[in-house]
Amino acid sequence: MKFLIALFAAGLTLMLLDAIWLSTMASTYRRLFGDMLLDNFRLPPAVAFYVLYTVGLVVLVVLPAVDGHQGLGFVGFRGAILGLVAYGTYSLTNHATLKGYGSQLAAMDIAWGPVLTAAASLVAVVATRFFTEPA
Repeated sequence: MKFLIALFAAGLTLMLLDAIWLSTMASTYRRLFGDMLLDNFRLPPAVAFYVLYTVGLVVLVVLPAVDGHQGLGFVGFRGAILGLVAYGTYSLTNHATLKGYGSQLAAMDIAWGPVLTAAASLVAVVATRFFTEPA
């Protein structure tokens, strides 16, 4: 039950915050990506990313924090580290290998990953504790 609650809370938070981020930053991404950006995103890889990333977040950050009764500072820090590693790996690899993936784009993604992942970690831990721990 803990896993499903954590998965739902983290996944919903990731998707909502990413939707806000991407819609807010759409014009910047269009300018920075240029012709590399599709007119419409591909749904199957997007769904696969959110499922994979959410499972990793729950297994590596949320459940260990819930089971270990870790404080929210610990949760936010661990989530931020996971986001930095994941988004940093993606962005730095793209920056190293793709002509159109510049420094500004890499820096934006590297900054967003820790914020997004820490927020989703915190929401998921709070929700999981709320629904599974006795009052």
